[in-house]
Amino acid sequence: MRQKSVLLKLFAALFALVLVAAACGDDDDSGDGGDGGSPSGTEAEEGSGDAEGTLAGWRGTTPLPETTPEVEAFQDRMLEQDPDLVDFNYGPESYDAVITIALAAKIAGDDGSAHASEIVNVTTGGEKCTAYADCVAIIDGGNTDIDFDGISGPLEFSGNGEPTIGSYGVLEFGDDNRIDDSKTTFKTIEAPPEVAEIPLSPVEVERTGDGVLTIGTLLPETGSLAFLGPPEVAGVELAVAEINENGGYNDQDVVVSLSDSGDTTTDIASQSVSRLLSENVDAIVGAASSGVTLTVIDQVVTAGVTMFSPANTSKELSDYDDKGLYFRNAPSDILQGGVLAEVILEDGATNVAIINLDDSYGNGLAEDLTASLEEGGGEVLATVPYAPDSQTFESEVNEIVGTDADAVVVIGFEESARIVAELIKQNFGPADVPIYGTDGNMGNATGEEFEAQ
Repeated sequence: MRQKSVLLKLFAALFALVLVAAACGDDDDSGDGGDGGSPSGTEAEEGSGDAEGTLAGWRGTTPLPETTPEVEAFQDRMLEQDPDLVDFNYGPESYDAVITIALAAKIAGDDGSAHASEIVNVTTGGEKCTAYADCVAIIDGGNTDIDFDGISGPLEFSGNGEPTIGSYGVLEFGDDNRIDDSKTTFKTIEAPPEVAEIPLSPVEVERTGDGVLTIGTLLPETGSLAFLGPPEVAGVELAVAEINENGGYNDQDVVVSLSDSGDTTTDIASQSVSRLLSENVDAIVGAASSGVTLTVIDQVVTAGVTMFSPANTSKELSDYDDKGLYFRNAPSDILQGGVLAEVILEDGATNVAIINLDDSYGNGLAEDLTASLEEGGGEVLATVPYAPDSQTFESEVNEIVGTDADAVVVIGFEESARIVAELIKQNFGPADVPIYGTDGNMGNATGEEFEAQ
């Protein structure tokens, strides 16, 4: 009996230890995230399980059509095309780029370089149409003077092939580190009259088409703008499918060839362009990055191939010697700088510090933003550029914090998540001072990147 009693006592002691261990484990789990939806201890180590809500209040601008039933229906179509999409950025612009190219080729009767001379005309003046089939019906009816307004809004190109009207969404991160759609507002801005009056650039390179309209893409599958790739590719593929459902071009299906643009730290873009040109593409939709476009634009237009970006915003491309073959339906950063300055000043900030990517996009937008802020009565206390291949931002953020600015603007791509993380570390994050972003970082993918650190 005594032996049995000892065994029972040992069993009870072991059982108590198990209960204590289990209780400690429960305490650790609850400390990582709060409610039952919080990540496990392992998941918390891989990401920033304790970072929930730390991006809340970060605001910024991006080219975005105002939400309408048509835009919502298009977003539903994008999700059907790619159910894994987390953002829609530049998907409508990519779709509209392909539709515009196809309509121009139909009017020109040539998928060669001659179609480029019709792209501006397709977007301005003439009889309005908003769907590919409706535009084709007008053309088939004998009227080639159409004015295509797409999902991304009224294109209204000036003679140099870029929009004279910009529609911008003012976005804000919510408590879940994702864009809070309920807080999105919209602003529209028009380019100065001198931009709208730029004469049509003639096509300087002759290339004859082969009767099959072939569209190549140069969009980011990898690199610092990889989050833009999926919605842009979805937009292209939706447009090609719609064109082909309505008879294609020249009674043949439009062909699409996808390729990766990478970013400016790699040579992926030039390799992709070489492959696309060897496939006799008639137009290339891309790149997303202005800096990438500037590395390959000469290669593309010298071959007599149209280059049409859905996302380039650098003003350096406005007067580039593109031989009449480069177009974009994302408005120039001259417009975005004005819109973002207006948002910042309306929020009451007047002393601003800017940290920006040191390339044509980042430097150009910082310059345009500065001019607009100063014109509105604000002051830029510091502009701190960083290299495209930077991995840490402690020294740059130190300089920003040292200004004691009442607002900070971050102009960059996916690395912006690390910049804001460093701002938070130095007690200068969205909870401490208003933080603003731009089209390169205002998206749910930035929130995911932030939490993955």
